[in-house]
Amino acid sequence: MSAVQDLAPPSVAGRSDVIIGLAAILRAAYEGEDLQELWAKLLERINADPHDAAALMDMSIIAQAAGDRDQGLKLQAAALEISGVYRRPHGRGTGPKVTAFVTLGDFMANTPIDFLLAGSDIELSLCFVDGGTSDLGHAPDYDVAFLAVGESPENRPVLENCEKLLAGRRVLNGAALRIAGLTRDGVGARLADEPSLLAPMAVRVEREDLIRLSAGVRQPSDLLANAAWPLIARPIGSHAGQGMEKLDGPEAAAAYLAGRSESEFYVSPFVDYSGPDGLFRKQRIAFIGGRAFPSHYAVSSHWMVHYLSAEMAERPERRAEEAAWMADFDHDFAARHAKAFAALHQRFGLDYFGIDCAELPDGRLLVFEADVAMIVHDLDPVELFPYKKPAMARLFAAFQAMLASAAQDAA
Repeated sequence: MSAVQDLAPPSVAGRSDVIIGLAAILRAAYEGEDLQELWAKLLERINADPHDAAALMDMSIIAQAAGDRDQGLKLQAAALEISGVYRRPHGRGTGPKVTAFVTLGDFMANTPIDFLLAGSDIELSLCFVDGGTSDLGHAPDYDVAFLAVGESPENRPVLENCEKLLAGRRVLNGAALRIAGLTRDGVGARLADEPSLLAPMAVRVEREDLIRLSAGVRQPSDLLANAAWPLIARPIGSHAGQGMEKLDGPEAAAAYLAGRSESEFYVSPFVDYSGPDGLFRKQRIAFIGGRAFPSHYAVSSHWMVHYLSAEMAERPERRAEEAAWMADFDHDFAARHAKAFAALHQRFGLDYFGIDCAELPDGRLLVFEADVAMIVHDLDPVELFPYKKPAMARLFAAFQAMLASAAQDAA
């Protein structure tokens, strides 16, 4: 991909706005297709027309899919110098016209709405905004709009600006400051007094605070009421477990700091949610119009559960657990946690969001995090995960029905 590393951002208005998009490109990557061939074709388009913004945007996705986040963001920024709007038709493109307000960033910066529209005939437009966007004059005509910008320190000024830009408009998930409040400490504070669930309190601390902990000068309870070792530490703004570690005591805190350069961290108590067999189970759930839908379920021997590293593909007994959880979700898991789910919908006040969670031995729901930008997809191979396609199709259909209903109300 070095052939485009020095590509200067063009400055004239672009002409091409139809992109292949995130879902199609990541599906090709999951299925083992050679993205270098697609890259070469897109590069040919750029060589023929340096103002082909759509080609640049798709190259950005390919670069990120290949693990080159920095190059991907450079290509994305170059595309945005040309155009701030991109179209991604689904199916025949004859359904409602949906505009999603998004912002520059990687795959976790925005709601992955491209995946959520699988199987529809919706024409999606991605309208980019940032903290300095003065108006939405560049937004295309739409039947329904959706605010897709996720919570992060980088996105805070974007969301604050969207609160003003979207004032007076009917926009799904348009409560921008509610999204901005989905920080680690914000979620814990918002759910602190809800008896049906536990969202461990988190506190922002300076590096110096962890240094004092590592030296024994301060104790966990000095940072967080009633806290004791072990603690969970993670850099501010991190996702997908990046930089997150369990600190069992002062020596572990010192070793953690030796490997980190950040100046601010979240610290929260460690909650042991292992089952009787010693394994850890984490669920991802999407909430659409107040109703919960299963996205995935992972089983791991490690307390920090990630689906891709939980050996789900290698262990049929774990896939069997996930299949049963998805099949019985409405009558089992969702029924047991109905009060917690209702509280989450009421307190967050959003049309769409996701949570990562687990069950505690006392029956409460343990909420790790909530966000509008969690990756929700149907890319897992059917031969290993035959139960996931139907479950995700139901989730996608519910999201699309919410959009269709909003479009009808606005007509």
